[in-house]
Amino acid sequence: MIELSTNRGCEIVDITPQVQRAVRDSGVIDGICLVYTLHTTTALIVNEAESGLLIDIIDKIREIVPGVGYRHGENGPAHLQASLLGNSVVVPVEKGIPLLGTWQRILFVELDGPRRRRVGVKVMGSDVAR
Repeated sequence: MIELSTNRGCEIVDITPQVQRAVRDSGVIDGICLVYTLHTTTALIVNEAESGLLIDIIDKIREIVPGVGYRHGENGPAHLQASLLGNSVVVPVEKGIPLLGTWQRILFVELDGPRRRRVGVKVMGSDVAR
């Protein structure tokens, strides 16, 4: 389990190092890693962690789902934004590490912060080093 605290209402946090550690600690050599958020107002994506792009992602998701006019209440937009982005990612594991492209990072998207958050990591594979 990854635990983190967010600092703003909307922000993107690179959790790649924590996921890499979870994969390493699992002992799985070849398989898959499921990363999932335990919250309905957060999301997970795989993308580049360049600061300008992260701001663009937040700006565009706010543009697609603006912050007013929802029956659910104050955090209604965060629920809709999260549902558009998705609550999990699956990454292949090869040679004991998550298989990511050169610029790919596993990104946690906070949409209703600041809060304490939890992200589950499940690593599965048939070749386990013991």
